Amino acid sequence: MNRVSLNAGVKLVIAVVVLILLFALAPFGTVPAGHRGVMTTFGSPSDQVLSEGIHFRVPIAQKLNLVNVSIQKGEGDGDAASRDLQTVHTRVALNYHVRPDAAMTVFRDLGNEPGQRIIIPAVQEAVKAVTARFTAEELIAKRTEVRDQIVTQLRERLARHGIVVDEFSIVNFNFSRSFNEAIEAKTTAEQLKLKAERDLQRIEVEAKQRVAQARAEAESLAVQRQQVTPELIRLREMENQRMAIEKWDGKLPSVAGGAVPFINVSNGVK
Repeated sequence: MNRVSLNAGVKLVIAVVVLILLFALAPFGTVPAGHRGVMTTFGSPSDQVLSEGIHFRVPIAQKLNLVNVSIQKGEGDGDAASRDLQTVHTRVALNYHVRPDAAMTVFRDLGNEPGQRIIIPAVQEAVKAVTARFTAEELIAKRTEVRDQIVTQLRERLARHGIVVDEFSIVNFNFSRSFNEAIEAKTTAEQLKLKAERDLQRIEVEAKQRVAQARAEAESLAVQRQQVTPELIRLREMENQRMAIEKWDGKLPSVAGGAVPFINVSNGVK
């Protein structure tokens, strides 16, 4: 009876020890979402890329390494020189991801650190190369073209290492204080020039309007003069006389001498 109890106790201890060893040695590995797995055997990577899920591994001999293949974001800044030798401080933002099928290449060739090993140097080189093609003013005016050229260079270089550029943006361009002051002065001068041109156009329009109005009035007077005839003059005189008679109250004006208006006096009375 005691021997049976002892054997049962030994089996229980052995089972616990096995469970502990299994837990400690972890013969299974898990690849979470957004990752791929690369199995190494005594440090040597396998050519097979493991997808998401649970995978068996030989304890102690094998190790499951994870490679992030989800979209990641990186930001950085640096100094460069424009074509007209102006110092340009550029801040950029990059969204990228590792191609799932290239997980083993990234793990083996880039030490599973693509950001430090290849992305940051590639961005710095592309920004400097493209910035040197434009003047400082062109970098501001042609910002979209500058960004597109940088993206083109980045995609060509990073694609060779299994990295895909999803988005790239130029966050900001900063120039020297003297250059900023020069740009501000130029902008102010252009605004003043534009205002002067608009004022001149307004003055010219107003002058043309006054000339047109004066011409119309002169033409109107000329037409009126052409319409004045001797018959119209006599008609106006008769009209004036009629209006004067209608307004007369029947009383003769008092005069000191001379003839009485409107009355012919004969020499004798018949």
